[in-house]
Amino acid sequence: MSIATISGAAHARTARLGIREIVRRLNAALGATLVAATAGSKDRKISYKWAQQDGPTPNDAAVKRLQFAYAQWLVVSEAEGEHVARMWFIGANPWLDQDSPIDAIRDDRFREVAAAAAAMVDDGFIG
Repeated sequence: MSIATISGAAHARTARLGIREIVRRLNAALGATLVAATAGSKDRKISYKWAQQDGPTPNDAAVKRLQFAYAQWLVVSEAEGEHVARMWFIGANPWLDQDSPIDAIRDDRFREVAAAAAAMVDDGFIG
């Protein structure tokens, strides 16, 4: 299956979920502190509140980052497994000038992160 097909399917699956469910799933996969950092929040526990049915809603920029992060989580975790995907999200990445995908998503570098996820899935890292 091509990376375009994989990415498209991940995007479609993400689009069908509400933001609270996306946050719940990311909290379970990455932990609340990393989810908050990905969204650009300084409140390390805010993602717990976003996940609650009656909790606050993240702002539009945070929603965009969280949706994108979840789609990339699906791409990497389904190809490489959850442990590898978590390490990929927090580790220095050569496709991102040694920044982590979490930092790059927080900085709205979506194209670069998508390319790094594709490289991971396609074994496209050049050493």
